[in-house]
Amino acid sequence: MSTPPDDPLSRERAHLAGSRAALRSMREDVQSLDIRDVTANWVNAEVLTRQIDERIKALADLSHTPLFFGRLDYLHAPGAEQAEGAQGERFYIGRRHVHDAGGDPMVIDWRAPVSQPFYRASKKAPLDIALRRRFGYTGGDLTAYEDEHLSDPTDSSEVAATSKLLQREIERPRVGPMRDIVATIQPEQDEIVRSGLGGTVCVQGGPGTGKTAVGLHRVAYLLYAHRDRLARTGTLVIGPNASFLHYIEQVLPALGELEVKQATVDDLVAHVEVRGVDEAATAVVKGDARMAEVLRRAVRAQVTMPTEQVVVVRGSRRWRVPEYELTDIVQELLDRDIRYGAAREALPQRIAHAVLVQMERSGEAPDDRVQDAVARNPAVKAAVKAIWPPVDPAKLVFRLLSDAEFLALHAEGILTEDEQETIRWAKPVRSAKSARWAAADAVLIDEATDLVQRTHSLGHVVLDEAQDLSPMQYRAVGRRCTTGSATVLGDLAQGTTPWATPGWDEALAHLGKRDAVVEELTAGFRVPTDVIAYASRLLPHIAPGLAPVASVRENPGFFEVREITTDAGAAEVVAACEELLGHEGSVGLIAADVRVPLLSEALAKAGIPHLAPGEETTLAARLTLVPASLAKGLEYDYVVLDEPRAVVDAEPDERTGLRRLYVTLTRAVSGLLVTHATGLPAQLTEQPPG
Repeated sequence: MSTPPDDPLSRERAHLAGSRAALRSMREDVQSLDIRDVTANWVNAEVLTRQIDERIKALADLSHTPLFFGRLDYLHAPGAEQAEGAQGERFYIGRRHVHDAGGDPMVIDWRAPVSQPFYRASKKAPLDIALRRRFGYTGGDLTAYEDEHLSDPTDSSEVAATSKLLQREIERPRVGPMRDIVATIQPEQDEIVRSGLGGTVCVQGGPGTGKTAVGLHRVAYLLYAHRDRLARTGTLVIGPNASFLHYIEQVLPALGELEVKQATVDDLVAHVEVRGVDEAATAVVKGDARMAEVLRRAVRAQVTMPTEQVVVVRGSRRWRVPEYELTDIVQELLDRDIRYGAAREALPQRIAHAVLVQMERSGEAPDDRVQDAVARNPAVKAAVKAIWPPVDPAKLVFRLLSDAEFLALHAEGILTEDEQETIRWAKPVRSAKSARWAAADAVLIDEATDLVQRTHSLGHVVLDEAQDLSPMQYRAVGRRCTTGSATVLGDLAQGTTPWATPGWDEALAHLGKRDAVVEELTAGFRVPTDVIAYASRLLPHIAPGLAPVASVRENPGFFEVREITTDAGAAEVVAACEELLGHEGSVGLIAADVRVPLLSEALAKAGIPHLAPGEETTLAARLTLVPASLAKGLEYDYVVLDEPRAVVDAEPDERTGLRRLYVTLTRAVSGLLVTHATGLPAQLTEQPPG
């Protein structure tokens, strides 16, 4: 039987086909642009060509990515007075704007104001929406739709049950990198996404609450709403490691944003090659905010008060700036507390100005050119070098860590003698170039670098997994957004570094964003109910003040704790992986770092191909072997967690170990299988209260 022409699904498919054709036309129009007659020179031509190439990429039609995912039928024209009988408008909501040949919109960008009710409207607050329609897709084909009549006076039912299409999209199997959530953003998430550029937002969110996706979609929204400003000032996404950044790198391009940079904190502070590793106690002291004052003292101590006058010879005249006047100039610059490098650049001009004052008193009429010439006079340059010598930040930190007397002088009253001994290098090192710098040392060098010369500030920075940063790392990130804003994402319960922040107020103070708004996401969309309930047994021991995540998934998910025999442990873990590979979607085998080589060998013997974190899963290779230390932020449809006790024991203390375990327990989207030959941590065997 043929489909009736007035069938709603057929009409929507026709609109999809028309929208794809319109998008192709938009792309072809850009490709056909001839810029030969509009560019004045080759520089302009290069810039315009690059902009056109970026536009062409942004207009690409991704066959398996729905062009639109929803429809809004307004009761009245948006922005118009709601006169009785006024005809409303219909808008299709998608990832980008698409218009027809006449310029009329066929798809509206999800970030546009007219799209907002798609995420916010409800029966209680319909926002002038008569109908909200969600679309379901299979492999890029529109196959279903679901309607909500939000303003129907004859419908007296309460808020509709959770959308089936919404649930299906959330639970869709994951193969490949992280995908956007633009079709499933919830009202509380949308409020954060659309918050203004001027303020900093901190999002506390447990596993599966979508905090990372919210942060990335906030960047996309800000770029839409403030494109010119952010094009000038720049945006940056900061993640915990390269594997995590690779996992999320396709989200923004899928939303049409191609120019956002990504980096780790280590990337930001890469002034030296990091080849060493600190003991935990050493890294904690180096990461303490008190080190900023130690460094400030050490930098300022490079200034030496003048001990003699400066004599400037010009022609037959000698001009003398006495020692006391030089001392006043230097002290005034110190009192201003400007950056060391800026003050050093100002000093020769101040000395030259003192000489010009004398010239004017003697009847001469010097101008700015004379002042610049005096500032470059050999006597002035020699005085500046002696009084305010150049500072190499790496050499300064090298001296602090290798010279006990120098460290004691500048850490007096700040660090205890034991703390000074903790951070001081035990073995002598010949030079800064030969030093085996640790990651915390690079952060100290970055702080010293900023004391010498101001760090460039960006328009907006997203900081993910922020709970793991030290105070000095927060300062390093904060320097990158002193004149901009930030989106801070994290979960205090997942803090797995010895220096993990105890609370967001303290973290935001170190970041320089004390006025930030802290939002909490507690609705879990990713982790199945039974899995999050099991993992939440750890919360009283790792973050007593945090509310557990409440899963809104209708599907409780697959969950099993399986005891295996010690002798055949690896083989049984491999068998568990084979079992889960029988399901559709990705599988992660997560284990303590020390057990990864053993399990890798066992998988190879069994002929099961497996990937490392950061490598993209495919239909042919769906299993990833994940060291517990790299699991944070990643997600898989099914997870086999090997030996929870080993995960805990691998950390320097029990609380950190239990937090690492909490992370590994919450990486599954559809099912979790815990295998153990040794006993489980006692905290997992405790039944939750009530």
